[in-house]
Amino acid sequence: MARILVCHGAWSSGWVWKKMRPLLKSAGHELYVPTYTGLGERLHLAKPEVDLDLHIRDVMAVIDMEDLSGLTLLGHSYGGMVATGVADRLRDRIDRLVYMDAFVPLNGQSALDLMPEERRRKTLESVVEGWLLPPSPVPPDTSPEDVAWMKPRRVPQPVRTFQQPLRLSMDVPVADRTYIYCARIGAFDTFGPFAAMARREPGWRYLEMDASHSPHVTAPQALAQVLGEIVSRR
Repeated sequence: MARILVCHGAWSSGWVWKKMRPLLKSAGHELYVPTYTGLGERLHLAKPEVDLDLHIRDVMAVIDMEDLSGLTLLGHSYGGMVATGVADRLRDRIDRLVYMDAFVPLNGQSALDLMPEERRRKTLESVVEGWLLPPSPVPPDTSPEDVAWMKPRRVPQPVRTFQQPLRLSMDVPVADRTYIYCARIGAFDTFGPFAAMARREPGWRYLEMDASHSPHVTAPQALAQVLGEIVSRR
């Protein structure tokens, strides 16, 4: 049995991993997907001051209160920023770190720093009310049923979560690291550079999925198999 804790992507929350719960449970694994402040069922807590550090502390609090250890920590998309910060601060609780189509930041980098220039410009231009980033479009291969499910639940995210630099005490908080690259890219190949880094640098396990950016929605069974393979490694 593995304990898998997900640091979810931007604009969503724990609900978006709903399809994965029965699949991982049937395989004997426990899945935790804490929701960040200001998103999902915690939307009522959104305010301009919400930043990356607060999202890191959200996840750390769940790990502490649930008394979790031996974790497989998975960061998806923006969640790579959060997962890296959590692993740096609670490295004794984390057995392995998995990035799924996610940012892999170094000390002092923000999510905006890691975006391609054009996407960074478009992201900043989209800010509304001076502090909210509207959701990006869902992948084009998302089924109409899933679009109808997701669209009303994806909410704007405070821009400071993308602007705040991540502060780390060490560049490699967890030795066991895997990168999952979702090879069906969209308009911007935002995560291609991180996939190339994982292929190139020592200390990484690199995997690809024939899926778009959110396989927990569009390819849950395939993702469950991939995660099963990762957590079975010793």
